[in-house]
Amino acid sequence: MDQPFTLVGTAHPKPERAEELRQLLLSFVEPTRQEPGCLEYHFHEDRDSSGVFVFYEAWRSEKDLDAHLALPHLRGFWERRMDYLERDLEIRYLTMLSPYEEHEEHEGPREV
Repeated sequence: MDQPFTLVGTAHPKPERAEELRQLLLSFVEPTRQEPGCLEYHFHEDRDSSGVFVFYEAWRSEKDLDAHLALPHLRGFWERRMDYLERDLEIRYLTMLSPYEEHEEHEGPREV
């Protein structure tokens, strides 16, 4: 498998828009997980900073991520994101040092 293209993003919503943003971002989870090339897509809320949202995405390739970002609902969100946010999204692109491997099927417990 090629090296996954991975990112972590953080959203700091305006307090009065936090619940609305939470629901909007939650609505993206299941459809995104069904997209070709999506390996993982997780949405979190910071346990110490209620209303701060963090998302983790792993894509088969940068091309797959680009296709995701080109979808109409995501283009629309990107264009109006500052309506929801106190400051722009913080996005960190990561290099995966522990890539996924093909695993053989084993019957019963593994010997140690």
